[in-house]
Amino acid sequence: MARSLSAYGAKMYAEMQLAIAETYGVPLSSKMFSVEPSIAQELNDAITAKADFLQRINVIPVTEIKGEKVFIGVSGPVTGRTNTKTTDREAKDASELENSTYELSSTESDVGLPYAKIDAWAKFPDFHQRYSAAVQKQIALDRIMVGFHGLKAAAQTDIETYPMLQDVNKGWLQQLREQAPQQVLKEGKEAGKVTLGPNGDYANLDALVHDTKQMVDERLRDGGDLIAIIGTDLLAADKAKLYAKQGDTPTEKERIEDAQVIATYGGLPSFSVPFFPVNGVLVTSWDNLSIYFQDSSWRKQTVDNPKRSRVEDYNSRNEGYVIEQLEKIALTENVELLK
Repeated sequence: MARSLSAYGAKMYAEMQLAIAETYGVPLSSKMFSVEPSIAQELNDAITAKADFLQRINVIPVTEIKGEKVFIGVSGPVTGRTNTKTTDREAKDASELENSTYELSSTESDVGLPYAKIDAWAKFPDFHQRYSAAVQKQIALDRIMVGFHGLKAAAQTDIETYPMLQDVNKGWLQQLREQAPQQVLKEGKEAGKVTLGPNGDYANLDALVHDTKQMVDERLRDGGDLIAIIGTDLLAADKAKLYAKQGDTPTEKERIEDAQVIATYGGLPSFSVPFFPVNGVLVTSWDNLSIYFQDSSWRKQTVDNPKRSRVEDYNSRNEGYVIEQLEKIALTENVELLK
């Protein structure tokens, strides 16, 4: 590993420092600085653009570290009729009042870039853009990983013990398990698992998705915006059945590989999402899942650390995961495939 930057690498690093300072409107990027809320929004938009899933859900700024949810949906019908000769008209409070608050946690995304890699990348004139895009992409993927695997917000995280970032923040699935356990199916006829296949709890994936949907509040079940997020192991097993039946026909095989044979399961549009548990099914709407970040909390610093032969890029903000309407989400997990 290089012990110091090459002359050209040092030049490119200096240009990167200047570009960062200009982007964020600060004299020096080598000193910790606060990112202005308007620029924080641009940075957040750039991160969101790196993952299709994040573009589908809500990733929004808030001003307070604790507060009321932004998108509290209507939880039931508001239409009726009143006999005003005998009764006053009364506005219906259809919002869900319980579990209507959020709380954000300090979150760090710190990146070390070895001198050797900077020297290798220095030949590219768009070095700064390449580097920024790589960091933003990883932050986007990390956000998704925490959303589906996060169990807690530990004071000191441990990536060796929790490689799926389970201790960074409490994600959507864990919040659902704790706040609405009646909307989580985790075992069937056998303890600790839901079986899928011949003689199992569910004969096929369609039936499993359909029953998961039934755990969503009936007032929100047929609004036309529900989708199913399905684990890759379950999708792969179902696709394998299609290959076995139709895979010998070239045109059918092509359609299967293009994911055009079955676009729905249990009557719902179905999707595969990065880092979603491979043996689970989640039914909700895209706009029911949110990531909040405090717009005034972004901090950034880029420093040269010759003691470690690398450049270090420190990024932090307060952020958290929110289910906007708890009645509008259901999960089946611990699904075991039967042969």
